[in-house]
Amino acid sequence: MSILAWILLGLLAGIIAKMLMPGKDPGGIIITTLIGIAGGLLGGWLGKVIFDVDSVDGFFELSTWIAAIVGSIILLAVYRLFARRK
Repeated sequence: MSILAWILLGLLAGIIAKMLMPGKDPGGIIITTLIGIAGGLLGGWLGKVIFDVDSVDGFFELSTWIAAIVGSIILLAVYRLFARRK
């Protein structure tokens, strides 16, 4: 996938992760995008390491979206933990 597709996927995965984890977050749309992009990469890597699946086949693959959303939820939860401590 191209970098623009990763950015779009990350933005949408971050938004979906925020909808699945409601609550007040100390970040805006930029933090959501960054968490989504990093979550997509994390989810793809975890899918490859744990399940030996190539979850970053293409933009329209279901496994790519699930990996990105799960990775975004993980990173959003970690972000909330550290942001609350400050």
